[in-house]
Amino acid sequence: MRQTLIAATLVASAALPLQAQGTNYPLKLTNCGVEISFDAAPDSAVTIGQSATEILYSLGLAPKVAGTSVWFNPVLPKFAEVNAEIERLADNDPSFESVVAKKPGLIAVQYEWHVGESGIVGTRDMFHDIGIPTYIMPADCDTKDNSTGGDGTRTGAFETASVYKGIRELSEIFDVQDAGKTLVAELEAVEAEAIARAEGVDLPDNLSAVFWFSSADLEIDPYVAGRLGAPGYMMDALGIENVIASDEEWPTVGWESIARADPDVIVIAYMDRRRFPADDVEKKLEFLRNDAVASQMTAVQEGRIVQIDAHAMSATMRSIYGLETLSEALSEMSFE
Repeated sequence: MRQTLIAATLVASAALPLQAQGTNYPLKLTNCGVEISFDAAPDSAVTIGQSATEILYSLGLAPKVAGTSVWFNPVLPKFAEVNAEIERLADNDPSFESVVAKKPGLIAVQYEWHVGESGIVGTRDMFHDIGIPTYIMPADCDTKDNSTGGDGTRTGAFETASVYKGIRELSEIFDVQDAGKTLVAELEAVEAEAIARAEGVDLPDNLSAVFWFSSADLEIDPYVAGRLGAPGYMMDALGIENVIASDEEWPTVGWESIARADPDVIVIAYMDRRRFPADDVEKKLEFLRNDAVASQMTAVQEGRIVQIDAHAMSATMRSIYGLETLSEALSEMSFE
């Protein structure tokens, strides 16, 4: 029933007219607890995080992007050509100086741990004090406590409404609100279709899964998805139980515990990042097939392993495409 209601709501939302009002400046917003204001649309932007980059591209704002950073996966194929012309300040964390050197009219940020109270690139005050406004994607602070360290702790379930909020607010800041409404409508349609597909294949009751992002070392406990982040949203939307009960965004859980829960499906992240050996999806597959404990799980023995891009496992626009990928994979699986 929940899946049906979500799908119906999304379809109805997607049918709304797309015409929007232009932005009335000065524009004032509260973003992740910080008041920000704009007297006019920023003339340029630097992005710290793939999510912010791809949203600006999707809004037709690539000509205003002066630099990007923090990449997990290749850019969406439709933006490959335009992205190749824009300077990548860093594959991972950019320096404060490299961002400031671009003199951007806005810094759009995916993760608060990059730019926040303890941001490793810089604090918001550091940028604001030199006249550069910052905007953090709401998906990383709505229903989330980032003061707990690491990847933070969810205080409530991630919902795609926070992604849509970010799209709408960025489109308002840049005065491209029609583009924002169009993008939200397109993503809502993708969500609705993915959920309807899963309903159509009549998945088993009590279907369960685990999402494995990476591991600091293949021999130690893996980083797996807690119940309230983006993977939790995917599982909830498709009627899947997460065998990991933690509220942490990416807790570490031993393979013995995961094997005892014996998930029906294992979802693994693929990425270009190579911070840890397990960032390599082939290393993950090798481990699952050969480890004495992990190899005994039903999902491994039945070949029910789904690969999703790592960026989709973070609370981003890509999460909706991850939902689509998972729905398609489930529709092709046998659970007999």
